[in-house]
Amino acid sequence: MTSSYDLDSEKRQAALKATDFVRDGMVVGLGTGTTSKHLILALGERVRAGLKIQAVPTSHDTAALARQAGIPLIESDNAWMIDIAIDGADQVDPQLNLVKGGGGALLKEKIVAAAAKQFVVMVDHTKLVPGLGGSFPLPIEVVPFGWGSTARNIEQASGGQAVLRERTGTVFQTEAGHVILDLHMPKIDDPATLEIELNQIPGIVETGLFIGRTGILIVGHAQGVDVTHAAKP
Repeated sequence: MTSSYDLDSEKRQAALKATDFVRDGMVVGLGTGTTSKHLILALGERVRAGLKIQAVPTSHDTAALARQAGIPLIESDNAWMIDIAIDGADQVDPQLNLVKGGGGALLKEKIVAAAAKQFVVMVDHTKLVPGLGGSFPLPIEVVPFGWGSTARNIEQASGGQAVLRERTGTVFQTEAGHVILDLHMPKIDDPATLEIELNQIPGIVETGLFIGRTGILIVGHAQGVDVTHAAKP
């Protein structure tokens, strides 16, 4: 069994490797989560050593940590040109499709990933799965109005069970003021089709399915890191 310390070390190794893809003058999309924290700290060290970058944060927590690390942020311009976005994931399948959103920042994360010229994903080895779903539910961000009806429509479309996310006994709210339904499915057989079907349901803002977006996957494990480049379409 892998200890939490070992997994944190794997995340740190993956994050350090991800900084190799950041060059002087780039605009960098910064993800949210435990692996992204390692990335931000590592990039902060490089900035103090002279690296010139600007960054777009995907959450208030990421923005706060980036400021502490001395990374210049672009926060007022909503039409950025992002050279590279770097983020973690909750699940990665063999086709490099992802489930994201365990931390609740999936909307901003997907906006930034979609705006980036290159999307780099960094994970520890436990995030690799033969198929999405199963052990980790699919986060779906929805507007609070009518969320129960939205949940019912999600269940009818997917065959899964949609559960309203709560934290410490209160309903979890995203930074945009939405709620999250965690969709439990034994297996997501066709992630691309499911994403299309879910996006047609009124009330859904965004899903945690990231299909065909990963350009580079970095996996930390006990022996070091593996880097996989997505096949060209």
